[in-house]
Amino acid sequence: MRIAVLAGGTSAERDVSLSSGALICETLRKLGHKAALVDVYVGFEHDGDIEDVFLNSKPVGHMVGRIAPDTDEIRRTRPESDTGFLGRNVLKLCKAADVVFMGLHGENGENGKLQALLDLFEIPYTGTGYLGSALAMNKWLSKQLMQEAGIPTAPGVEFREGEADKVRAIGLPCVIKPVSGGSSIGVSIVRSEEELDAALNTGFKYEKTLLAERYIRGREISVGVLGEKVLPIIEIRPKEGFYDYENKYQIGACDELCPAPVEEAVAASIRETTLQVHKLLGLEVYSRIDYILCDDGSYYCLEANTLPGMTPTSLVPQEAAAVGIDFGTLCEKIIELSLKKGDN
Repeated sequence: MRIAVLAGGTSAERDVSLSSGALICETLRKLGHKAALVDVYVGFEHDGDIEDVFLNSKPVGHMVGRIAPDTDEIRRTRPESDTGFLGRNVLKLCKAADVVFMGLHGENGENGKLQALLDLFEIPYTGTGYLGSALAMNKWLSKQLMQEAGIPTAPGVEFREGEADKVRAIGLPCVIKPVSGGSSIGVSIVRSEEELDAALNTGFKYEKTLLAERYIRGREISVGVLGEKVLPIIEIRPKEGFYDYENKYQIGACDELCPAPVEEAVAASIRETTLQVHKLLGLEVYSRIDYILCDDGSYYCLEANTLPGMTPTSLVPQEAAAVGIDFGTLCEKIIELSLKKGDN
């Protein structure tokens, strides 16, 4: 099968995406597929038959960049006349593929825009469609939908610059985060009035709209969905601080327990809620739903992820492995389920 693996882009999660894409591409090649990894924003030069790109078997690990991405530097690699999100020859490669594997994370990869474009060209791709992607990416919209459906989630408020009083109404401690960000980039836990300005400055570096949520103390857990199957619960225990960007992607920074030690009655309720959130937001094929689990057994849904990480430290691959699904099988299952989307 000819598979175009899209990664990179211009979001703050660019480097995580390249790490996911490289692992996906190399794995698919080992399974006998003709897989080509391309940075969706940078693109590539190619004057010959586009089919030749799928025959290129050179290692792709060199595309994985630094842990601290500089998206402005990436933008400078393109000529000023070369505008738009898609790099040169990217769409051409996608059209020639049997399926596009979405290895993107964050803005313009997970927010539904690229999915809508591929839909217009009738190009099959992995994961959730454009509408579910857009709903899940906006934490404020998804929070409101969950509240209306009776799904437990922390009280919160959306706000922009100059609206700090809205944050104070939530009360301290609280969590400040970009409304459409991922990988905990730009997230701060605010425990005092003195920490608020710094948290706002951090958040507004990434987006013009932020979300403030009441801080809920508890265990950080996550649950994946693959098709109609809910995967085992995984618990994340950072050795320092909270589950932020560095702790997510630095090997050894967290202890991860899968299956998580959760009382079965509580675990069953979380699994049921996970499938409810997945369906409520119109998610397809696979997703990951994040929670805070309190000592009394209550839990709060934080957010839904439509393109969960596929790096060596990522959670969904670990959850799949716990039920005997290795990384290669997981990739092929995602493709299989994605190609069946149009049949439903």
